[in-house]
Amino acid sequence: MKITSLKATQPETPEAPQDWRTWFGQIAVTVKTDEGLTGIGIGGGGVSGIHVIETELRALLLGRDPFHIEQLWDEMYRATLPYGRKGLAIMAISGVDLALWDLKAKAAGQSVAGLLGCKSHRPIPTYRTVIKDLDEALKEGHAAFKLHLGKFDPNASPQKMVDFVKEARDKVGPDTKLMVDAFMNWDVDTALRVSEWIHPYDIEWLEEPLPSDDWAGYAKLRDQCPIPIAGGEHEYTSAAFKEIIDQRLHQVVQPDICWCGGLTEVLRIYELVKGTDIRICQHRGSEVWGLHAIAAEEEHPLAESGRPWMHFVKGQPKISNGLICLPEKPGFGVWFDE
Repeated sequence: MKITSLKATQPETPEAPQDWRTWFGQIAVTVKTDEGLTGIGIGGGGVSGIHVIETELRALLLGRDPFHIEQLWDEMYRATLPYGRKGLAIMAISGVDLALWDLKAKAAGQSVAGLLGCKSHRPIPTYRTVIKDLDEALKEGHAAFKLHLGKFDPNASPQKMVDFVKEARDKVGPDTKLMVDAFMNWDVDTALRVSEWIHPYDIEWLEEPLPSDDWAGYAKLRDQCPIPIAGGEHEYTSAAFKEIIDQRLHQVVQPDICWCGGLTEVLRIYELVKGTDIRICQHRGSEVWGLHAIAAEEEHPLAESGRPWMHFVKGQPKISNGLICLPEKPGFGVWFDE
């Protein structure tokens, strides 16, 4: 089997936020072969990512055997080294990599999870990231909830933020996991101060309190913060995650499979955490692209809610009563709306 076509587009998503998540966000990747099989994936990078795919990566992949996925990933990474390593180029590679895995599973007549050795499609518990309306989210029955604290200035209005967390704990009750996300907006002193304020409310993790590359700051939080640190949503490749894991900078690592390099890199990250006390909780894990790896690799899975504006991905399973199940179709089990 040989690759005959590689195409990337950016479907319209009218409900998507009008910021970098759309401008440099989701792109749809399609790989076709000479035997009539097609694989699809979601990457990132917007029009820049499309350009990388339709110039550099297309020239590299046409005529190649699509089943040599790890080799092709390494070649794509090396080809983009002068301008890649992180960011838009890796986002683009992610979409191609996912399309190759979709193709391989379809050729085997299996789901991607089945190809990875998953024996049963058990329902997977989910958690919801809450920006505004916790009351509405509570009706959905999730196993956990994560509060986005980016709307608060912890220096100007600290009590409002603490009250928000306390009110959320009161609403979800003592037995439901509660996390918080600072979206890279704080420094070390602020993170430590806020952690002391909200620690009494049994916070499961504090996510991305610092910029992703402030590893010295994360080392201080590792040693001093009373709340476990989570991060990695905006990190790229298993090479970077290896440093984070080796230094124990995060207790929870959160690769985004559509950004960090695709399934090939996520599987390598799962290998890196084996034998450690660090857990993986994929960013937007309830989307099918990450859900198959969660089903195959995690003993105690938890899948984060996904992007609600991705309507062009057809067959994406819905969360029901706080649970999500894998699709039954081969590959990732979804298709694009043409």
